[in-house]
Amino acid sequence: MRRDTAENPPLAAALILAATTFIAGTTLMAKALGTDLLGEPLHPLQISHGRFLFAFMAISTAVLVLRPRFSRPHWGYHIGRTSFGWAGVTLMFASVAYIPLADATAITFLNPVFGMLLAIPLLGERVGPWRWGAALIALTGAMILLRPTPASFQPAALLALGAAAVMGLELIFIKKLAGREAPLQILWVNNLLGLVIASCAVLPVWQMPSPAQWAALAALGLLMACAQACFINGMARADASFVAPFSYATLVFAALYDFLGFGAVPDAISVLGACIILAGAAVLAWREGRVRPPAGRAAAAGKEPHRTAASEKDIPATGP
Repeated sequence: MRRDTAENPPLAAALILAATTFIAGTTLMAKALGTDLLGEPLHPLQISHGRFLFAFMAISTAVLVLRPRFSRPHWGYHIGRTSFGWAGVTLMFASVAYIPLADATAITFLNPVFGMLLAIPLLGERVGPWRWGAALIALTGAMILLRPTPASFQPAALLALGAAAVMGLELIFIKKLAGREAPLQILWVNNLLGLVIASCAVLPVWQMPSPAQWAALAALGLLMACAQACFINGMARADASFVAPFSYATLVFAALYDFLGFGAVPDAISVLGACIILAGAAVLAWREGRVRPPAGRAAAAGKEPHRTAASEKDIPATGP
């Protein structure tokens, strides 16, 4: 794949770190909207609708200003990718209303594991012992975060686990899109289709947001648009194997925001489970960096929060 931007690893790291602050900010806004902090809680479908509405407005503004040349979109891939992306975001937003942001964020870092497993039957990929080992490590961490005992089991954590699984399916379509279209085009089409899907889904549960909730919905969409922009530009300036570790800072910022906004302090189980998941994701990213050539970067544009993984022709590390 052709590189359109000069390599600049320090700037790439700074952009990916900026993206993680924005991504964690979206989960904070979603939690505020899904609880009674800003008024009567909004349904997760309405929160995800706000995310796509305001992100689409922001990205459309960028398109009008930059006036890029778009090619003919592959609508089948876009519809598949956006449908699963919308479902994953909605499940993620539903989970953060009930469990700590750090726990939900850590669990969704499993999406590359699900993407790897799904790539076996759907893409015909072969998985070696290193990748299987990394998957087992990450899944062990998820089991710890689920707290599978009658006294401590968190049913809402299954929503985050479902989000990771659905985002894994989204990765399959992102792999197919990578390199076919310009990053800004992928972002714009993704948010356009996401807005259409979210607008249809929200109709049965729509309620008039309070002024504070409108502001939070707008902030949610703008934060996501900023995260995507930073991620695209960061991935264009360094190899995925270099930027992957910086993307894990999302978990740190999610825990920090949860503490500042809701006074939540991660307990020992949360810290242990998150560390094990990140260890598995790191092993997977390290292995991919060794066995794959440094090919694609920016073509993986427009991913939702917490994608980590990949292969030669798919999206690189983690991103929005």
